[in-house]
Amino acid sequence: METNIVGQRLKLLREKHGLSQSKLAIILGNIKQPMLARYELGTIMPSYPVLIKLADYFDVSTDYLLGRTDNPHGKYFGQSALSQSEQIQDFIEMCFEPNTEANNKLKQALKTLMEEQNK
Repeated sequence: METNIVGQRLKLLREKHGLSQSKLAIILGNIKQPMLARYELGTIMPSYPVLIKLADYFDVSTDYLLGRTDNPHGKYFGQSALSQSEQIQDFIEMCFEPNTEANNKLKQALKTLMEEQNK
């Protein structure tokens, strides 16, 4: 196993998604750009919670990040972007009065719009 497989895969995923280290740091929130640079260079290893956060963001398995497999498929692989986001579902439920016809129509309209946007 290569000594810096985590850093190489993190850099590959970040670049594949068209993100700078700074942009990824902003997206992840509690990780600063210099720390991401050190992960990619292999000078330090991400902690377990950071590995999970990275795996979830890029929708890959932690085994892929750690070099234990070359199969990057994460837990949402093959699902639509809409079904990936529990937060979106929670938001929709929070915005509209439950158990009404208007609620059902509005939820369906939002889901349709979001699915079309993600195509």
